[in-house]
Amino acid sequence: MKATTNNPKNKGEAESRKDAAERRTTVLLIEDDENITDALSEYFRRAGYEVRTAADGVAGVQMALQERPDAVILDLMLPKMDGLAVCRELREKAPYIPILMLTAKDDVVDKVLGLEMGADDYITKPFSFRELEARLKSVLRRVRSAAHAAEDDEAPIVRGKLRIDPVKREVTVGDRQVELTPKEFELLKLFASHPGRVFPRKYLLEKIWDYAYDGYDRTIDSHINRLRAKIEENPEKPQMVLTVWGIGYKFNDEFC
Repeated sequence: MKATTNNPKNKGEAESRKDAAERRTTVLLIEDDENITDALSEYFRRAGYEVRTAADGVAGVQMALQERPDAVILDLMLPKMDGLAVCRELREKAPYIPILMLTAKDDVVDKVLGLEMGADDYITKPFSFRELEARLKSVLRRVRSAAHAAEDDEAPIVRGKLRIDPVKREVTVGDRQVELTPKEFELLKLFASHPGRVFPRKYLLEKIWDYAYDGYDRTIDSHINRLRAKIEENPEKPQMVLTVWGIGYKFNDEFC
């Protein structure tokens, strides 16, 4: 007689894996134009996404923090709180939610500001829904691939008082835990993994942001300033992340 295996634990684990596999990606759309909201909601639902919507910046922040969607599609021009302020607040309170920003202005300044506030990507109106979905998938893919890569990394990186745990995506300086945005974490991890190596701004923009456009490389400086404010004892006189004038940045190899 063939033995049967009906272990409840194994059954439960299988169901959990099935549920995880079947769970649909949740997208929060923060957009005040009702026609755009309705059209995008219908498109993404037909494409298999769970869609949540908010019509102003304040409601969008509240919904993002309560529901923790897989990604946020964020309009730049919003009532009550504009998209840049929303992006800034989400980066402070929910740093690992990917953000794709929509802008009606074909203006480099707006795009640079969006990237500096922590947006993972941007797209200019008018746009095709397929292009928006492709950009969204690209953002989600980068975030997930970074998480999988971290799981495969070896021991945490230790540089003096600085400790970076790629698996847990945690950073501590001495006994103090530091909350970093995804871009800040990737920058610090890259620097600390290669102490003494000089990274030009354009290389960092291509490596961390996937951009290679003139006029955007200075957004790196804003992220470095915020990173230093979180990890350096005196951000005005940094000891870990050093500026290489006219080129870019490097991690101080004296901490090795």
